[in-house]
Amino acid sequence: MQIKESSKMYDVIIVGSGAGGGMATKILADSGLKVAVVEAGPYFDPADPEQRTQLKWPWESPRRGASTVRPFGDFDSAYGGWEIEGEPYTHKDGTKFDWFRSHMLGGRTNHWGRISLRFSPRDFKHKDVDGLGDNWPIGYEDVKPYYDKVDKLIGLFGSKENLPNEPDGFFLPAPKPRLHELVYIKGARKLNIPVIPSRMSMVTKKINDDSGVCFYCGQCSRACSVYADFSSGTRLIFPAQKHGGQIDLFTNCVVREVTTDDEGKATGVNYINKEDRKEYALKAKVVVLAASACSSARILLNSKSAQHPNGLGNSSDNVGRYVHDSTGSSRAAFIPDLVNRKTYNEDGVGGMHVYTPWWLDNKKLDFPRGYHIEVWGGMGMPNYGFGFNPNDFNKFFGLKVGGYGNGLRDDVKKYYGSVLGFGGRGESVAQRDNYCEIDPTTVDQFGIPVLRFHYKWTDHERKQAKHMQQTFEELIHSMGGEALGSTPTKEQDYGLEAPGRIIHEVGTTRMGNDPKTSVVNKFQQLHEADNVFIVDGGPFVSQADKNPTWTILALSWRTSDYIIEQLKQQNI
Repeated sequence: MQIKESSKMYDVIIVGSGAGGGMATKILADSGLKVAVVEAGPYFDPADPEQRTQLKWPWESPRRGASTVRPFGDFDSAYGGWEIEGEPYTHKDGTKFDWFRSHMLGGRTNHWGRISLRFSPRDFKHKDVDGLGDNWPIGYEDVKPYYDKVDKLIGLFGSKENLPNEPDGFFLPAPKPRLHELVYIKGARKLNIPVIPSRMSMVTKKINDDSGVCFYCGQCSRACSVYADFSSGTRLIFPAQKHGGQIDLFTNCVVREVTTDDEGKATGVNYINKEDRKEYALKAKVVVLAASACSSARILLNSKSAQHPNGLGNSSDNVGRYVHDSTGSSRAAFIPDLVNRKTYNEDGVGGMHVYTPWWLDNKKLDFPRGYHIEVWGGMGMPNYGFGFNPNDFNKFFGLKVGGYGNGLRDDVKKYYGSVLGFGGRGESVAQRDNYCEIDPTTVDQFGIPVLRFHYKWTDHERKQAKHMQQTFEELIHSMGGEALGSTPTKEQDYGLEAPGRIIHEVGTTRMGNDPKTSVVNKFQQLHEADNVFIVDGGPFVSQADKNPTWTILALSWRTSDYIIEQLKQQNI
């Protein structure tokens, strides 16, 4: 196959435009470097009338808002999903792993929950606490200056709480709790379970000219047309372009491999253009992978050469290993105190206004690591399948609900907003035998070998999920509610979601000081090719009971500063 090679030489090629790629784009372009950004999906701007779904009505959807076009609803702003036609992935040994991909400028940051939590000092050194897994080669003190910078650049709301496991940052004003959240707070406090304002990256007070201010429409999953919430495209890449950055965007371009020279150093990337199906080559001094933990691992494993016969950076056989996702288990309940609610606009931000951080001592429990609790409910805009299911009320509570005409309308008004739900999101322990590898017999529509997953939960995660369910039932009882459905059993893994379903997978190119047991060093630089860096979730040694995005952003900024310094010193 003939590969068309560009005559242009870049300082840096960045593969992927999500959280890590967007931050690297901004920092490197702002420093004056010539940057190429290669993104597997199309250009996306939520302010563009042709692409905007914010503030559209449910009946404007082809299926009234049902999840027929996109997994999280037809108006969700993620282009992709767990299954993408022509781009499969496979499993081995009975593995159940669901891999979510969002192919578009900004990647998953267009539709994520925007829960923006820092890892704590303990999270970087958890092996010292319970003897499991490995410590990071860096500590909180290394990342804190960059957490501070990310807070100030992007903006997040929250409150200072002085909790050791939830480090405080620089917060904008937090929105007030809504009625269902006030009910949750009351019930949790009876059980001595803490509840604090959420920490989420929606701008509630003007911070700069690159972002708008939230007007509380509750539709952040649709991507914000005034750029008041954080998405990588709108808040990092667009500002870098606006302020003079030398950035070339290559959208709808799927990277096949990182190319290398006779010394094993990277020279650029080869990619397939989705529109003409031809293969092209880009050249650069530095390659930054930010395609997501599993996609970056796939690119490295497919980048084979005489110098890297096992894949780029994979002489230790660690690329793809230690993949791990957050744990997740959920429950919902009917709360009689929320029946016959007065109807009013309580939309707020697109997500929770309060949450419960991990509050217990694992030394007194039968499982390691913790979880936080996310809360949902309220009176969002009704749509197809909006959460009021008469059959549930009839089956579980013996209520005669539903029917047709005026009776159904009356019941909807009576019971709408009376269901409250919980989601536990916890830390799993990274296992070397949980991995993704290249499937030897399967390629995608572009002829690129695909990933094959091997993943098993351990009893650590199952016992954690069991504790989540016990806590949920205690909370429901404390609120005077009645649980929907029966308690998940041991045979059901206590409601534990399949790995991948929480969309927090990390760890495939783990960070470490020893090249025999890790893929990148403490600056996310490949041990085996010093001009290749990885700035997505791949370098994570462990996940923590927090969402990973804020740490991806902080580490990407830290790595970008290091790249600038190394280029100035002509070390790479």
